[in-house]
Amino acid sequence: MRSETGFYQMGSSSRLFNRQRTVHEIFGGGFVADVILWRQMNITIGLLLVALSSWVVFERSGYTLLSLVSSVLLLLAVILFLWAKSAAILNRPPPPLPRLHLSEETVAEVASLIRTRVNALLSISQDIALGKDTKLFLKVAAYLLLISVVGVLTDFLTLGYASLLIVLTIPALYERYEDYLDRYVEMVFKKSHQLYLKFDVECTGRVQKWILERQKLS
Repeated sequence: MRSETGFYQMGSSSRLFNRQRTVHEIFGGGFVADVILWRQMNITIGLLLVALSSWVVFERSGYTLLSLVSSVLLLLAVILFLWAKSAAILNRPPPPLPRLHLSEETVAEVASLIRTRVNALLSISQDIALGKDTKLFLKVAAYLLLISVVGVLTDFLTLGYASLLIVLTIPALYERYEDYLDRYVEMVFKKSHQLYLKFDVECTGRVQKWILERQKLS
């Protein structure tokens, strides 16, 4: 049954804002949704641990992304080089490396995908620059302003880790306590709506009273 505030009454079959899809379906209903909603718990925990480790390494050890990648690649190259040399001396098999090769089909597919995305971005940029879409311009400007403000408050790495933490916790908690949160949000909305109506009536009454007093004085 629909309530006065535009919400549906909470229950097992109705959801907030008349939402018909489940949280799992909103996130695509596939493997990604399973990871976000902790249905692939080992993978989710692994992602959080890797993200936390990366944040600690970069923030606390003084490493930068470039220095860390260079160090890892150097260590890997040294290990493989020594392994290959020792294997040749001791008549052992060389390191089991896969064949490193990019086929023309793979390169063409990636290039086509990049070209499509870049053309779409350029088309949107042209529409904004020529003033063809005011709503899109305001939306992009708001997003850029928000990114600028967030960039002043924190660095990119911390923002990325915090975003991943939010994505992997908030949806799962909401799905678990969905009925309770939906009822709470509906109650808050009703209270806010009642306060707004009360405020509107009082303000309207005062304005009307002030206008009548001004008319009598004139």
